[in-house]
Amino acid sequence: MGRLGIGGGIGGGGSAGIAAAVAGLFTALVGQAREPGFYRVLGVPDTLDGRFEMMALHLFLVMRRLKGQGGEAAALSRRLYETMVDDFEKSLMEMGAGDSGIARRVKTMARGMAGRIRAYDEALAETGDRRLEVALDNNLYGTVDPVPDGALAAMAAYVRASAAALDALALETLLRGEARFAPVPA
Repeated sequence: MGRLGIGGGIGGGGSAGIAAAVAGLFTALVGQAREPGFYRVLGVPDTLDGRFEMMALHLFLVMRRLKGQGGEAAALSRRLYETMVDDFEKSLMEMGAGDSGIARRVKTMARGMAGRIRAYDEALAETGDRRLEVALDNNLYGTVDPVPDGALAAMAAYVRASAAALDALALETLLRGEARFAPVPA
């Protein structure tokens, strides 16, 4: 099964169905997280940490859309999360991190992801953007001082627009491995 190594079944497609859905969504997440506008226009650091944060944000958005949508969606969300963790582990190995340090770093990333999911979820539940901007500042811009003028407001608007775009997407589309995000601010 290649890098994904995922079994189980979604939508009657068996392991090939879930593997295809996870691969499609993961490709969409990676592609969106690598959009140059986030780094050039909005000042997200173009570093390993900055790219991790962009992946985490987009993973959260997809997982948020899948939440509460039944067993198939829950399985897809879980496997998508596991794929991201596996990808980070492989990336650390390729960068030469020692075997003993990889498990610790991946565990730290996974714990951090849980905190990000909670912070973003709670912030999106509010009508104003202040809490969302604080969460984005802490995560995306934690190493940036000062944050470029207007970047937090633009990123908060992007997150809300992407959440709305995913909410408008039919669940079946996500279960096929397709996702759509808002345009990246220019």
